[in-house]
Amino acid sequence: MTSDGTTQARTTCAVVGGGPAGLMLGLLLARAGVDVTVLEKHADFLRDFRGDTVHPSTLQALDDLGLIERFLALPHSRVEAIRLPDPSGGAPVPVVDFSRLRVPYPYIAMVPQWDLLDLLADAAGAEPGFTLLREHEVTDVVRAGDRVTGVRYRTPQGEGTLRADLVVACDGRWSVVRRAVGLPARQFPVPFDVWWFKVPTSRPVGGALMPRLTPGRALVTIPREGYLQMAYLGPKGTDAALRARGIEVFRTEVAELVPEVAEDVHRLASMDDVKHLDVRLERLRRWSAPGVLCLGDAAHAMSPVGGVGVNLAVQDAIAAARVLVAPLRSGAFRDAFPAHVVARVQARRRLPTAVIQGVQRAMHARAIGPVVAGADGGPPVRVLRLLRRVPALSALTARLVGVGPRPERVPVWGRRPPASTP
Repeated sequence: MTSDGTTQARTTCAVVGGGPAGLMLGLLLARAGVDVTVLEKHADFLRDFRGDTVHPSTLQALDDLGLIERFLALPHSRVEAIRLPDPSGGAPVPVVDFSRLRVPYPYIAMVPQWDLLDLLADAAGAEPGFTLLREHEVTDVVRAGDRVTGVRYRTPQGEGTLRADLVVACDGRWSVVRRAVGLPARQFPVPFDVWWFKVPTSRPVGGALMPRLTPGRALVTIPREGYLQMAYLGPKGTDAALRARGIEVFRTEVAELVPEVAEDVHRLASMDDVKHLDVRLERLRRWSAPGVLCLGDAAHAMSPVGGVGVNLAVQDAIAAARVLVAPLRSGAFRDAFPAHVVARVQARRRLPTAVIQGVQRAMHARAIGPVVAGADGGPPVRVLRLLRRVPALSALTARLVGVGPRPERVPVWGRRPPASTP
């Protein structure tokens, strides 16, 4: 206890944020024998409408970690393709076909993110060097000169300080740590926002993700177990206007876009069930500052296009663990900040991030932006015709979305044989 009544402790690596990047990094570092503490501001992981997509490369990582059997035992649905309606009236065209991938898990698994996080936290908790501090909200960083040497946090019991050789910010696009050290970000314009909601239904909805597009409106339906998860896309800055129209108007629009659930949409009780996401697309110019490294959304806020945010965060964590383990174990961060080490993480992950964001920006400018602005909602006919003539092209888009550029594999020292389902 310090003179001002706060508690103080020390760890080798303090990870701020118990999301996919934070828990994956914590698990891998702990398996390598590094003392690591993850600080999560909430008491649990039960948050609606976080990214629930687990891509093929993340499924491969879970397999490497020895967790795939436990993961697949969780209730989940699978997205095997993304199809677009054919404006000529033909069958929907697969533009992304994961079943064509030559990977062990050729699909996107749809699982509530809290189940994935609980799984990672349980696995990490079995490692002696791992600590998860729930209800620990990081409020600021601790400095010695110009270097960050820890974090300050708030709990229901009071305030405290955690000293660390390295602080890794995995606390999302509104990162407290990132703001505290003033890392500049390059922001890209986004013309739309997303409103997430669920429509319970017992009707068969298949295993494909199907966007529905009309001038001024777009809706993406994601098949889940017992319900459809839906993303309504509209012009940025219109949340107040959309809510002012009321739930009846909203239900009518949903039923018009997805007639299959017209009889179920009444189960959407009120606009309180519709969650607004302020879509951002940005990337830090530098992912690090003395004593700090940013990963996941803290380093690069992604658009929901492709649902790739979780996958990129996990890939960041695996790459970071590979680079950081030896220096952290040797004490290289204890008395100095080896900037060249953390720069290797950014160098490794910058290109995959930029490529995916480039694809998202193209989709924003050429497809989504014009639709929400009121232009014709039909998909690009030439592209659909090409994909219908050469279906194998949908495997290339599947690899970009489902695996991504430069996929990361869990290092040998982080792997475990498969564990039986509890």
